[in-house]
Amino acid sequence: MSNYTRVFFDGLGISFDVPSVAFTIGSYEVHWYGIIIAFGFGLAVLYGGRMAYKWKMSLNGMTDVLLWGTIFGIICARAYYVIFQWDYYSAHPSEIIAIWNGGIAIYGGIIGALIGAAIGCKVGKIDFRNLLDLGALGLLIGQGIGRWGNFFNQEAFGTNTDTALFRMWSVKIRDTLERSQAELLAKGMEVDPEKAVHPTFLYESVWCLLVFVILHIILKKRRKFKGEIFLLYGVFYGLERMVVEGMRTDSLYIGDTTIRVSQLLSAVIVAVFLIWLIILLVKEKKGTLPVRYMINPPEISAAGAVSQAPVDTVYNYSAGNTKIGENDFFKIN
Repeated sequence: MSNYTRVFFDGLGISFDVPSVAFTIGSYEVHWYGIIIAFGFGLAVLYGGRMAYKWKMSLNGMTDVLLWGTIFGIICARAYYVIFQWDYYSAHPSEIIAIWNGGIAIYGGIIGALIGAAIGCKVGKIDFRNLLDLGALGLLIGQGIGRWGNFFNQEAFGTNTDTALFRMWSVKIRDTLERSQAELLAKGMEVDPEKAVHPTFLYESVWCLLVFVILHIILKKRRKFKGEIFLLYGVFYGLERMVVEGMRTDSLYIGDTTIRVSQLLSAVIVAVFLIWLIILLVKEKKGTLPVRYMINPPEISAAGAVSQAPVDTVYNYSAGNTKIGENDFFKIN
């Protein structure tokens, strides 16, 4: 290993060395950042695959979704970051593809993954709203674990604090803050490079993993309609991102303003998703939920009459036991 940085945790009274490079293959350096991102991605895929198996979703269809979602997610995560840092990358075009050095945007990745997943669902004939619910939980796993890649890169940290228990400081943090002093002051932020900062990567990691547990329980026990988990994800994650983004020193901004892109986008997502969620919950309670959102939609008889699904249609989330009719694909009681 090489490229160590000593990280000091003042509140805990400890310090230790953190490597950014895990190992080398010839002259190629394999960074912990990439390994951790890949690990989070792998766990998200395993979770999604396991749930898709329980839900009797097409394996070939899910493969299409994974392929398209991954390609678009990676491209858009990097493109989103580069676009809002164009002043730098226009002068250093060779670094645009250097994703291993950090510099990907979660929201860009989510947007890309949604586009790719929509294409994959179309190709693989998968219900897109059901997939959104599984995808939301996969995103939480990937985000919760992937944020630790920021720790090994010593990035995505916040402003100064002398009260946070897990406050941290390192030479890398100091050097980064010294280089960006002018930019920070222009945005109205005064940060002392010699003092400890908020570990904002940790705040987001813990929040995402806690929300994953909550939404997983709702998925198994109380899901009322297709897309509900995805809407809850948008509300929960958006609320956290609005708060934590305000602490960060590396935010992407809209032009020369002091408006942080992720804070604004998070506020919009929370508002839209919360309204959408309430509307659908009210419709579900009144019995007027659109069929496309129903987990167990009524059957249409040969004569065109609507009837309820057979009473012997059973789905047990926790055990993953399914009993379905011959022509049924995804019906849950």
